[in-house]
Amino acid sequence: MLKKVLVANRGEIAVRVLRACKEMGISTVTVYSEADRGALHTRYADEIYNIGPSPATESYLKIDKIIEVARKSGAEAVHPGYGFLAENTHFAERCEDEGIIFIGPSSRAIKLLGDKIKARETMEKAEIPVIPGSREAIQELPVSKALKLAESIGFPVLIKAAGGGGGKGMRVVRGGKELESAIKQASSEAKSAFGNPTIYIEKYLESPRHIEFQILADNYGNVLHLGERECSVQRRYQKLVEESPSPIMTPELRAEMGEIAVRAVKSSGYTNAGTVEFMIVGRGETHPYFLEMNTRLQVEHPVTELVTGIDIVKEQIRIASGKRLSIKQKEIKLSGAAIECRISAEDPDNNFIPSTGKIIELIEPGGPGVRIDSGVFSGFEVPIFYDPLIAKLLVWAPTREEAITRMKRALSEYKIIGIKTGIPFHQRVMESPEFVKGEYDTTFVAKLTDSVKPKKKNHTIAAISSAIMKNLKEEKGRGGSRTAPTSGYNPWKLAARQDGLRKK
Repeated sequence: MLKKVLVANRGEIAVRVLRACKEMGISTVTVYSEADRGALHTRYADEIYNIGPSPATESYLKIDKIIEVARKSGAEAVHPGYGFLAENTHFAERCEDEGIIFIGPSSRAIKLLGDKIKARETMEKAEIPVIPGSREAIQELPVSKALKLAESIGFPVLIKAAGGGGGKGMRVVRGGKELESAIKQASSEAKSAFGNPTIYIEKYLESPRHIEFQILADNYGNVLHLGERECSVQRRYQKLVEESPSPIMTPELRAEMGEIAVRAVKSSGYTNAGTVEFMIVGRGETHPYFLEMNTRLQVEHPVTELVTGIDIVKEQIRIASGKRLSIKQKEIKLSGAAIECRISAEDPDNNFIPSTGKIIELIEPGGPGVRIDSGVFSGFEVPIFYDPLIAKLLVWAPTREEAITRMKRALSEYKIIGIKTGIPFHQRVMESPEFVKGEYDTTFVAKLTDSVKPKKKNHTIAAISSAIMKNLKEEKGRGGSRTAPTSGYNPWKLAARQDGLRKK
C-alpha cells in the first residue's frame, strides 16, 4: 500500500481525497496558491507547499512545480482530483518518467480516451454505437470542407473540444452561416481552458437524457461497473444535479449499458476509476449512444458511493498500489436513492454569474442520510480565479420520493451568508413537477429558468427616492402639506408601504 500521497488540487475534492488517505493511514501532502493560503485543504494535509501566484496557469497547472513538490516531499504518488491536470497526458507522462505513481489511468489511456476523437474511433472499432460525427479535427480545415462535413452529418451540429470537459469549447450550430464563427470561438475557448485547441463536429441531439456509468478496472484485467448516474439536469453542458438510480432505468437497460461500458474499458486497456457517458434520445428509446469517456474521478462520484457503499477514492488508491479489485460484478447492488446538488458561488437569478467574496456565516445541514463535501468555511474568501463550485450536498434515502423530500429539508437548512449561491435554484428543481416525476432531459434547466423568473426586489437608492417622491406628490394631491420629511417621518417605511420595498 502507498505510504505518502500528494494531492495536486484544491477545494472540496482535495479535502475528499485527503480524508480517504487519512482513513487508510497514508501520509499526505498538498499544494496551494497565494489565493488559497489558509484554505480548507491546507488544514487537512500533513505537509503543504506554496506553488505560486493565484491564477491556475501559474500554480495548479504548472507541471514542473507539482513534480518538484512530489520530489521534495518524498511522495510516492500523485492524486490529481478532477479538473486542472487530472486528464493532462503530459502530466501523467512526467509522473511515469519520474517514477511517481499517477493515481488514475496510464498516459496512454488518457491520450486514447481523453481525446474524444480518438475515443470515438476506439469505440467504433469495438462496435460500440457512437453519436454521428467527424473522425478528424476541423479547426484547420477550409470552411467549405467543414461545411460539407456538417451538412453530411445534418444540422444542428455540435462543435466540440477534443480534450477536457465541463461544457467548455462547445457550440451548437443550427445553420451554415454560424459555422465559421462557432469553430473559431470553440477552438479559442478549448485552447484557453485545456491548452488544446483541437475541436471536431458531432451531431447535436435534441432533448436527450445524459446517463453515465461508473467503472473500476485493476491492472490484472478485472473490470466492473457500479451502475448509472442520471446527469440530465445541466446548464450549458455543466451538470448541476445528479442522481442514482436513473428514473428511466430498467434492469435490462442497466445490464445492456453496463456491458457496453465494461467493453469500452476493456477495448482501450484502461485502468483505475473512470466514467463512460451515454446519451439516450427520445421517450421510450432504449438505444444508448456512447458520448465520451472521462478518464478521471467525477465531481458526482459520491452519488454512486451512497447507493453502492463503495468508496471510489479508496479503490483508486488500492488499484494504484497494485491491488486487485476486491469485489465482483455480481456483488454490486444499488440500494435506495441518492441525489447530489452542486453548490456553487454564483447567482442563479442573474444568469448564474460568479459570486466572489467572504463567507460571513455558514450553517451546513445534517441529520440522517445527509452528506456534505465542502471546501469552504465561515470567514473563507471565495477567490475569483477558479471554478465556482464550493461544495456538494448529497442525500440518501430508501426511495427516490424520500430522497427528494430529504433534499428539500437539507436545502432549507443550508445557509451561506456573504455570497450568492445556487441553493435557491436547487430548491426550485426539487419542487419542479417534471423533476419529481423523473420526466426530464437536458433541456430541463432552460425550461425551468424560462418559466420561473423570480421577481427581483429593487433596493437601489434611485428606486427608493422615486417611491418617496411619488408618495409626497400623492399626499399633496390629496390636500396634504408635506413637501419634505418632518419629525417622525420614516421614508423607508413609507416606500415599503407604497411600492413593496423593504429596508435592508
